[in-house]
Amino acid sequence: MPATTDIAERLADAEARYAAANPESRRLHEQRTRFLPGGNTRTTIHQPPFPLTIVHGEGARLTDADGHEYVDFLGEYTAGIYGHSHPVILEAIRDALADGFVLGAPNRYEGLLAEAICSRFPAIDLVRFCNSGTEANLLALSLARAVTGRPGVLAFAGAYHGGILLFSDGVSPLNPPFEWLLGEYNDAGGAARLVAEHAGELAAVIVEPLQGAAGVIPGDPAFLSALREATAAHDVPLVFDEVMTARLAPGGAQELLGIRPDLTTLAKFVGGGLAFGAFGGRADLMSRFDPARPDALQHGGTFNQDVLTMAAGTAGLTRVLTAAAIGRLNGLGNRLRDRLNAFAADRGVDFCSTGSGSLVGLHFTRGPVRSAADLPDAAELRGLLHLHMLDRGYSYGRRGFIALSLPLGEAEIDGFAAAVEEFLS
Repeated sequence: MPATTDIAERLADAEARYAAANPESRRLHEQRTRFLPGGNTRTTIHQPPFPLTIVHGEGARLTDADGHEYVDFLGEYTAGIYGHSHPVILEAIRDALADGFVLGAPNRYEGLLAEAICSRFPAIDLVRFCNSGTEANLLALSLARAVTGRPGVLAFAGAYHGGILLFSDGVSPLNPPFEWLLGEYNDAGGAARLVAEHAGELAAVIVEPLQGAAGVIPGDPAFLSALREATAAHDVPLVFDEVMTARLAPGGAQELLGIRPDLTTLAKFVGGGLAFGAFGGRADLMSRFDPARPDALQHGGTFNQDVLTMAAGTAGLTRVLTAAAIGRLNGLGNRLRDRLNAFAADRGVDFCSTGSGSLVGLHFTRGPVRSAADLPDAAELRGLLHLHMLDRGYSYGRRGFIALSLPLGEAEIDGFAAAVEEFLS
């Protein structure tokens, strides 16, 4: 690899070229900073010297405010699995829109979406809707705390369970004041010991079957199975955060693993790509939200079953996201990951690609990567690669995050891989 000072100089040059090529995005960013801290209302999408402003999306392509076109490999951090403006999703939204969309009562779509979800996920007997993955995880954990009467929650270092459930740097000061316990991801023995030692105070264990924000790091089957065994033995509810991983099989990662969690959280594409969240699981837990029960827990939310989202989600799950479509997309992800890993290994480059199926991570290390602790601090290299890829017409998450969408094909995969290989060379 080039010396650190050389990388810094190259990054500065690349950022200068980027700024010169995107004057309208820069103008819009500076305009936004008058009213939004940092010019945005979503930390993840910020990037120095300023982010692109996207004005159009169609299929798997994006157009920015300066007229540049990109092939979209970000997939809105997994929410965009259908691509942009999918005709089936658009038709469903337009049909629902024609009948009114703030009805203040049960609508004809929410039962259909609930049935589709429960049919796909055998571990979900009953489901409730909300507005985001953050809400879904917060509600699942709060339900577990209410039912068990215990205060503690075991999460794992590097995890991201939503905007106020952050564990990338320990326990975020924004997190709710639960009694948090942090374990090491993919440490089966350590996780089982933590559950056993703290069972009397644990309301739940929450885990991503694949840590997305931490680096697209798959959970070892042995680690996740050990969690299931330990939580079952000590009567601690196990929560699978499948907000990202539900795309990996019709029944999510839990189907691939053969593990049945007590509660499952969903969001993003399950609502057709609109603002959406859901949590569901065992009937004895979820039935506590039945308003007819004398001991019912209250769960409100004006847009929990938003008509447009319910219609879009139902259309997507029942008409578009088939097992065959999921399998094809996973195959494209495997093709990209295998090609990049073979290239790096053949040339002895400090680079590897992680992930599973249609979720792909890019890292400047030879690996293996089993947890966030295995990843080097390579912010400048990540920034340099990202700007290089934008210059070649490919958009993805600057931290090395890729989520493929259905409109992509082998030509786009091979083009992206070739552009990465050019950079590594």
